Amino acid sequence: MPRFRRRALVALFALVTVRPLAVFAQDAPAKPPVDAPALAALGPLPIGVADVEFVQLEQMDPANGRDRPELADRHVTMKVWYPAGKAGRGTVYHAAMTGEAGADVPFTVPGIATPAAPAAKGSFPLIILAHGYGNVPEALSWLGENLATKGYVVVAPSFRDPPINIRTTQAMSGPIARRPLDIVFITAEAQRRARAGQGPFADADPTRTALIGYSMGGYGVLTAAGAPLDPGLAQTTRGALTPYVAGGDRQGEIRIADLKAVVAISPPSDVRGIKTWAAPGVGAIHVPTFFIVGSQDHTVGYDPGVRTLFETETHAPRYLLTFREAGHSIALIGAPPEMRGNFWNEDWFEDPVWRKDRLLPIQQHFITAFLDRYVKGDTAKAAYIDGLVPDASAGKWADAPGGRYAGFSPGAPTSTIWKGFQPSRTAGLSLEFKPAN
Repeated sequence: MPRFRRRALVALFALVTVRPLAVFAQDAPAKPPVDAPALAALGPLPIGVADVEFVQLEQMDPANGRDRPELADRHVTMKVWYPAGKAGRGTVYHAAMTGEAGADVPFTVPGIATPAAPAAKGSFPLIILAHGYGNVPEALSWLGENLATKGYVVVAPSFRDPPINIRTTQAMSGPIARRPLDIVFITAEAQRRARAGQGPFADADPTRTALIGYSMGGYGVLTAAGAPLDPGLAQTTRGALTPYVAGGDRQGEIRIADLKAVVAISPPSDVRGIKTWAAPGVGAIHVPTFFIVGSQDHTVGYDPGVRTLFETETHAPRYLLTFREAGHSIALIGAPPEMRGNFWNEDWFEDPVWRKDRLLPIQQHFITAFLDRYVKGDTAKAAYIDGLVPDASAGKWADAPGGRYAGFSPGAPTSTIWKGFQPSRTAGLSLEFKPAN
């Protein structure tokens, strides 16, 4: 075969075999794949994104200062995803997280939101989306963008935690102290701007507010929802939380007005062996709560752990979605190409058992159903989360077509396969519900 022809065939083979993988890797995480459950699908609205900074004056920072924590203005930047008036070109987010060598590793994430797009006219519930320790808002774009297409204004703060590889007691004290305080401040300020009709918050409805938090963010949103901070955190945070712990003179300031619902993904019930909440703990929460966790989460624990929180939140209707055999990294996007160079960096993002393009759409589906039900008041969405068989694989659908059937279960009374799921896509999941006492 002539040399030029061999080169042409090699180039063609590389084009055919490599390019589809690259396109797949760069697809926006907010877009669900073809085997996603029904409510994971993007909503009807185009979306925009804005970068906003809030400043809270003279805040105690326990991670800085020698003899006592420093007082400094607290600057928090955030992504705001919101319904837009018309479709745009999308974007590419630029972010960075700690790599194995200790330095930040920059990476990119494709997005469907268009920067500075004109906002749609309407009244959309307000969501605060809080990331975990050392994470960034862009790693939660799979959820923030997805919810915005469904008519939510989603505010995702960047908390600027210390690098993950220097989690000393003093380094940890900053996130432990600041996460609930930041969430309370950011929510109140976003609600204020919504009432004033300012910027990307202009069409947010402050009377319909919900909180979503992953890992350290889960601790923050459960605290902001009413779980009283344990007095042991006062010393752990070098006094920064002293006024806010149970019995403190500012305990009542840890609250969210007009809170309708909470989603807690892999939340910790203790930090470095120190209890996060005093009695009654999450039992003090009275708003509907949706817990999500992997049964092999060795970071925050399952039972005892997140299942314990689900059992003890007795004064609120609550749900527990379990991914059997999954670990802790269930709420971040799949590892970006820049993070796939070694095990440590990739392990930030990937689960050892579950594909990310299964984990994330299932969460999109259930979080959509839960928020639509309890925040928007869409009672039709109750069929997607209420009255389900706890073990998804136990569901039956007598008249379902055989083979690789892509249709969704219609739910009760026709089928006990979870409503909105394809018959062959129910393994490894359980969903439990307990009403408020």
